[in-house]
Amino acid sequence: MSSGLIRFVVASFLGFAGVLASQASFAQEAKPATPAPAAETPAPGAQAPAAPSPAPAAPEAQKPGEQAQPPGSETSTGETVDLPARPFVYAEGKADKDEIYTAILASLAVVKREMDKADLKPAGRPLAVFVSSDDTGFTYHAGYPIAAAPEGKSSLSDAVKIGVTPSGKAMRFEHDGAYGDIDATYDAITAYLDDKGIEAQDQFIEEYLNDVKDPDDPQLQVNIYVLLK
Repeated sequence: MSSGLIRFVVASFLGFAGVLASQASFAQEAKPATPAPAAETPAPGAQAPAAPSPAPAAPEAQKPGEQAQPPGSETSTGETVDLPARPFVYAEGKADKDEIYTAILASLAVVKREMDKADLKPAGRPLAVFVSSDDTGFTYHAGYPIAAAPEGKSSLSDAVKIGVTPSGKAMRFEHDGAYGDIDATYDAITAYLDDKGIEAQDQFIEEYLNDVKDPDDPQLQVNIYVLLK
């Protein structure tokens, strides 16, 4: 029902109620008053009956259009951040959503092995940059940021490349729990962005804050960065 139609129905109802109230008032005035019965004199020594206790107040009515919120319900919110471009050692991979976390861990192991050979140290937590998706799965770059890229090098091996992380304005969200449950977090992120009218790029980043090997481990902590348009 449109808001204009709602207002019309409410106004009509109030006008009809006013007519009924006027008719009731007129009928009350026209009706002859009935004499009140004389008060009975209490017998000697008798106590007057106690005044009735006031009825308990009715609970406050829910406002029209207001929905009751379940206890402890929260809305997923994000924090706006500026991501700097950082040198990034990574391997490219592809996997479907049921195997993505295991595939990312395998790619990170390959990258770390080549970094150890080149005596390069990570300058932050491991990342997975999701660059595209299709019916067969997700394509990602998994690796580690470093303080500075080796001069004159664009790769450490055929599989491990050196590039830069995505940069620009982004929103950061948190996922705490098994990786198998991360779809629910992405659903909440999508709902939040839609509700706020925020336009996002198709690219996003996962930053793994602890070293969890099992995708079903509920101790996993992930920062999710959504790049904004």
